[in-house]
Amino acid sequence: MISVPEHSGQVCDRFHAAIELIGRRWTGAIISSLLKGATRFCEIREAIPGISDRLLTERLKELEENGIVARDVTSARPPQVSYCLTAKGKALEPALDAVGDWAAAWGS
Repeated sequence: MISVPEHSGQVCDRFHAAIELIGRRWTGAIISSLLKGATRFCEIREAIPGISDRLLTERLKELEENGIVARDVTSARPPQVSYCLTAKGKALEPALDAVGDWAAAWGS
């Protein structure tokens, strides 16, 4: 884990940026749905009750810009778009599992 010396009391900039990115509303749910195999926009939306198309689009773009999600567009007519986690995105699985375990234990 990236950290700074214990005596400083400061939060590492990289840690803070990562928490801000994956802690955004709906982001954890999107990553979780992709870990479970959802690939198309409609599949991701169906896996996350309450998310709007606008927010899903926004979060997918953010995740793509940060190298967590890859977007693939086929050349078929009509074009089909699918999403998948990159290696960077798949590496979040243990962290999301730990949060899930914590939520189950503490009722959050």
